Amino acid sequence: MSKFRKNGGKELPPISTASLPDIVFMILFFFMVSTTMREQELKVKVNVPQATELTKLEKKSLVCYLYIGPPQRQFVAKMGNAERIQLNDKFATKADIPAFIQAERDARDEAERPFMVYSLKVDENTPMLIVGEVKQELRKMAALSINYSAKKAVER
Repeated sequence: MSKFRKNGGKELPPISTASLPDIVFMILFFFMVSTTMREQELKVKVNVPQATELTKLEKKSLVCYLYIGPPQRQFVAKMGNAERIQLNDKFATKADIPAFIQAERDARDEAERPFMVYSLKVDENTPMLIVGEVKQELRKMAALSINYSAKKAVER
């Protein structure tokens, strides 16, 4: 019966924490590899239209996004309901587009600049007048490789 004594027995050995740093670093590396950081916070609503003939962009690192659409709900009181242009993380006007294009070009290597693509993510209910004005500004800056973002149409 002496085997089953509760108070008089041996003490439990301490838990080894030698492998704890290994476990912490494995979890850290897992989250570093599996998560993606959002580059820009969308301040405009963009519900891209559907299309049937789509091609996937090869090098997404050479793509510059311009967002056009009505402001998100939290910005309606300040900006109104009219469609807005978003460049990076801020609202912009069409006069701000040349400076944006030049900054994007300067951020790239000289050899990559001719391969840059300017992708327009436009809400499907946005009037083409705004899109046309943005395209004219892109043409003035010799940014002629323009892409329209769309999602694949559901076949019925």
